[in-house]
Amino acid sequence: MASEPLLLLLALWALVAPARPGPAGDGGWRRGGPAAAAEEEHCTVERRADLTYAEFVQHYAFLRPVILQGLTDNSKFRALCSRERLLASFGERVVRLSTANTYSYRKVDLPFQEYVEQLLHPQDPTSLGNDTLYFFGDNNFTEWASLFRHYSPPPFGLLDTTPAYSFGIAGAGSGVPFHWHGPGYSEVIYGRKVLYFPDRWWHATLNLDTSVFISTFLG
Repeated sequence: MASEPLLLLLALWALVAPARPGPAGDGGWRRGGPAAAAEEEHCTVERRADLTYAEFVQHYAFLRPVILQGLTDNSKFRALCSRERLLASFGERVVRLSTANTYSYRKVDLPFQEYVEQLLHPQDPTSLGNDTLYFFGDNNFTEWASLFRHYSPPPFGLLDTTPAYSFGIAGAGSGVPFHWHGPGYSEVIYGRKVLYFPDRWWHATLNLDTSVFISTFLG
């Protein structure tokens, strides 16, 4: 795959990451300080708000990423993901953190409240992925089931696949270098877009601000 699409997808992830400004719009997650990087001014990845399933399969499912808008209403799930409510519901639960390098070699277990209050801060842009720990992917679905049952995933599935959720919260400046995996969606809970990524599409992530997000992998 040529390098140009990779750079475009990196720009897309940077664009999707920021939360809406304001005390009500950021769920209490933005705690001050500058963003990790400037937001991209232009993104060439197509955005669709009126996509049919037939169009999705024909034009995107196996070919290229797309930003999907207005597919679901996750306002209730979004409210449950505020900083105050997540700490009240899950503060004492132990979560597993992963390093931000491509294969997440290192794992660290600690209470969710400790992660939020002590480790969830802007990252130095020059820090390496193996020095950055953040919460993504290693969720105990039994313990977090009371939250996940309120999430409405994107309705477009793929034949012979089963959706699997991966919930995360990450500080500004964190992310994952270029990597690929199976197809799926990534939704920024305090953003306004849903990204679909095809199977084995190379991409990288960058959180410009503290971000709450959930991915639906189709495996």
